[in-house]
Amino acid sequence: MATPVPANPTSTSQPIASVNSARPMPGPAKLGHPLRIPHFRNLWIGSAISLFGDQFYLVALPWLVLQLTGSSLALGTILMTAAIPRAVLMLAGGAMIDRFSPRRVLMATASARTVLVAAIAALAWLNVIHLWHIYALSLLFGVADAFSFPAGPALTPTLVAREQLPAASSALASMAHLIGMLGPAPAGLVVKAWGIAQALFLDAISFLFVIAALWRIPERARAAAPAAKRPNMLHSIGEGLRYVVGDSALRSLIMLVAALNFCVSGPVSVGLATMAKFRFASATAFGTLLSCFSGGALAGMVLAGIVKRPPRRGLLLVGISFLMGLGLLALGLSYHMAPIAVTLALMGVGAGFVNVQISAWMQGRVDRQVLGRVMSVLMFSAVGLLPISLLLAGLVAQAHLAAMFVASGSLVLAVGTVAALTSGVRRIE
Repeated sequence: MATPVPANPTSTSQPIASVNSARPMPGPAKLGHPLRIPHFRNLWIGSAISLFGDQFYLVALPWLVLQLTGSSLALGTILMTAAIPRAVLMLAGGAMIDRFSPRRVLMATASARTVLVAAIAALAWLNVIHLWHIYALSLLFGVADAFSFPAGPALTPTLVAREQLPAASSALASMAHLIGMLGPAPAGLVVKAWGIAQALFLDAISFLFVIAALWRIPERARAAAPAAKRPNMLHSIGEGLRYVVGDSALRSLIMLVAALNFCVSGPVSVGLATMAKFRFASATAFGTLLSCFSGGALAGMVLAGIVKRPPRRGLLLVGISFLMGLGLLALGLSYHMAPIAVTLALMGVGAGFVNVQISAWMQGRVDRQVLGRVMSVLMFSAVGLLPISLLLAGLVAQAHLAAMFVASGSLVLAVGTVAALTSGVRRIE
């Protein structure tokens, strides 16, 4: 499931002064939309271009692996190679980012990705690429993700006022999901028409735009804390873990998220690429399938913004679990593009809706001083078991693709049944 982000933009309307008052009392200044702030606007534009370039990578890399090997297992292990350092370093990245400049961390990770993707593109263009090159790329990308994921949210509050944070988060999240919906299909067309190397070159070039935006942001002075007062990283991580363990509803949510992502993420990541390659023989089909899920997720997030507070979020999460399980079963039993696309869109709606609602519940329940660490625990629960999920998905898909979807759907239905009987899940209001 995607990491949820609040979506409550602030108003930009300005008050009209009354002419009947001799001397009106001054009120608090109304802040405009954060996109009016030059540095945030440049970052938003640069991020949009970079995210659009990422769609070429997301389509081209699995297609390249399947062309080189024809193996779902190889694809699963490639994705697993990126997921391992991302999971292992995620909690450390969340704790360490407070000690460094998020701007510098993001510039470093974006620059490293530019070089890595350009190198892989050049190897593919020269037709001298080998599988170990892609393993190395995936490993280093996973390391970069572990630090860039917490650095991104840490940078936004340095660019906008506190009152503008909801609108800023909404602008970034809406842009990301819109690109996730619209980007994969044209990326598939580019891979088909121009080739994998050209698609990867476009991704490498796109990173330059976000680097340029980050370069123009002035570095903020940071007060150096005395070494004796600097919090111990392991102690800081432990506090977040103890907070989660001590809250039964929160603990149940984290366990359920871990189980659902284990059953869903690997099969979907490996299965959709394998399905597009061997059932439809089309990179365009792969991009279209990704767009259907992302479009559904965007619609689910919009719907979640309209339905401000469902009566029982725990039961809602159980219901979405059953929807995801039935959707995976349908993917395994469908062999035509239209029903598969509709199924993915419905699964995306459910995932997007529940992610927003659960995020709102956590933000209202968790103490502010530990919210960042608790959110990093939630992110870790989503990615911690991903390497095993990807490996198992690759193994089963290599033997029988339909059986992989049916097995994962059955597991999700079992997880939903157990969750429905768990009192901690029912206490999620």
